[in-house]
Amino acid sequence: MKHLIVRGDPGIRRDAVIEHDGEELVCFGINVQGGWHGPDEPQLWCTVGTEAEREAYDKREYVPHWLDVETVDAEDLDVIKAKGELSV
Repeated sequence: MKHLIVRGDPGIRRDAVIEHDGEELVCFGINVQGGWHGPDEPQLWCTVGTEAEREAYDKREYVPHWLDVETVDAEDLDVIKAKGELSV
């Protein structure tokens, strides 16, 4: 599990499935930054991991401040599934 900061908006929402560095990841949670007075383009701060890590995320069995952080441009992400079934 790690934090992934996406510069720009690739159109993903919670429970999206993306491919980053050859690894298929699920976006467990997404916070949108920069809507009012932030940078020129929005940033998505995503908590991502494999499907096997979903239970640890749901039960909060991790320390958010200890997760690795990576930054990527929206164009460099491969979106496999843009959002979960209940996402609006």
